[in-house]
Amino acid sequence: MLEAGSLNPLQKVSLRFAVVSLLFYGLCIVEGMIMRGQQINYSLLGPEHYFAIMGAHPMVGIFGSSFMLAFGAFYYLVPTLLNKTIYSQKLAELTWILMTIGVAMVWLSGFLFRYAALYTNYWPLPVSGQFSPYALISFAAGDIIIMAGVFIFCYNLFATVFHQRGEKRPMAPLLASALGIDGFVNIYRKLRGRETKEPLMPLPIVAIFRGTIDTILDAAVLGGISVIFLYHAATTLMGAPASAGWFDALIYKNIYWWGLDLIADGLVLIYVAGTWYLLATVITGKRLYMENVARAALLVELVVSWNVWSHHLLADQGQPNVLKIVSGEVVTAFELVTSGIAVFVTLVTIWRARPLQMTPQLKFLLGGIFGFSMGVPAGIIQADLGMNRILHNTQWVIGAHAHMQLLVGLGMTLYAALYALFPMLTNNVPLKSRFLTSFHFWAHLVGSVGMSVSMGFAGMDGMLRRTMYEGVTPFRPLMVSAAVFGCLIVLAYAAMMYNVISSIGLKGLLEIFVKLPGKAKLESLPEPA
Repeated sequence: MLEAGSLNPLQKVSLRFAVVSLLFYGLCIVEGMIMRGQQINYSLLGPEHYFAIMGAHPMVGIFGSSFMLAFGAFYYLVPTLLNKTIYSQKLAELTWILMTIGVAMVWLSGFLFRYAALYTNYWPLPVSGQFSPYALISFAAGDIIIMAGVFIFCYNLFATVFHQRGEKRPMAPLLASALGIDGFVNIYRKLRGRETKEPLMPLPIVAIFRGTIDTILDAAVLGGISVIFLYHAATTLMGAPASAGWFDALIYKNIYWWGLDLIADGLVLIYVAGTWYLLATVITGKRLYMENVARAALLVELVVSWNVWSHHLLADQGQPNVLKIVSGEVVTAFELVTSGIAVFVTLVTIWRARPLQMTPQLKFLLGGIFGFSMGVPAGIIQADLGMNRILHNTQWVIGAHAHMQLLVGLGMTLYAALYALFPMLTNNVPLKSRFLTSFHFWAHLVGSVGMSVSMGFAGMDGMLRRTMYEGVTPFRPLMVSAAVFGCLIVLAYAAMMYNVISSIGLKGLLEIFVKLPGKAKLESLPEPA
């Protein structure tokens, strides 16, 4: 059982992130299964309710679940890897509080006010007609609060990496190392037959720092757009709605999709790559294979991630063809290279360390790599002008590509990190059931792959996303299949939650958040050596 009084503040705040993340993930699963049921039985929900759930679903899944779990892990890992204390414990606490409040407000904007402009919020905003300005205020305010939490996290992390106590070191070499530039330098030195130098920053720190740059940019875009949402809601309430024509719709879509795509690159590709590298070295006890190449690839991905957004606009007739070809096709295809390097480096590191025990973290790590190996090529197929004519806005996009990457690739990678960090964050509390851990792996893997593939096949048959189909349709058997596999995901989640809660105890779970009578005070973090 977990003795929360023995945890230091850093362990405790990381566990708070993890608990909130898993609760939001449970909500996300419920929403997903409701939508699965609606696609089988049209009369299950009304259109307003259905589309409101669809709009809140990605926000809860990305910011409430995935970001929260990643942020909690990084708040523990970054100081630990650098042998430092966190820059500000209070800011770490404020991060999870703000993001929890913001995600709850965004969800309530759909649940209470039926705000359903979907994750993309296409221009012009439907304030004066279909949706209430109060719904838009709730959504926009919640989004701004989320982004405030994201900015605080990024600031706190940057300060932890670069803040120096005692002996001062020049900032420029630290920044260059955090960006991965010393990877290129070492490759060059090796080609010239010269001795390479040990980088100043551990490789996982490079990946986290690199991903956080994209995270800042996407938060700036989403937060900025939300300010515009509030302006439109306010002018509507005052009886003089702002004209939608003051903001060019095509420019808006390009800016917004640029910010949205940075979420995929910053969180899904870069944070995941760093997690793979860290887990590979922890599991094997070996140095990462081709470490300098991996560092250099993270810097290359910085350029790639800023220039691929136009693949979301390949079907938009107003989008310039040069952007469709260069950004939407050519640069996007290069993500196969950068993500392929991460897969290759991680797998070779594991292969060279054989024999290895098939621990939960290793199984989930391999499952995550498998998910990206399926989901990334599915996305590249879409990023072709010809194929995009067929697949755009179909269930293929959200199934074979997005859910394959998020549920299998990202989800199983985050679970690998969760199982690896669990003993570190709980002072070596063992998980109660190996069987439930194994069941969680197989049920989540089979369920997620099966649901994603079922949705992808429906998309190949022409089933549109963001669309309700009334009556018996040719897509119904595939939607039944998706729902059956979705039930496996529900069972996997239930098994994992029961295993974790029974291991730490209900009292231990509550004491992560509140101090119960009769418990010792928390220990302070030791000063770094």
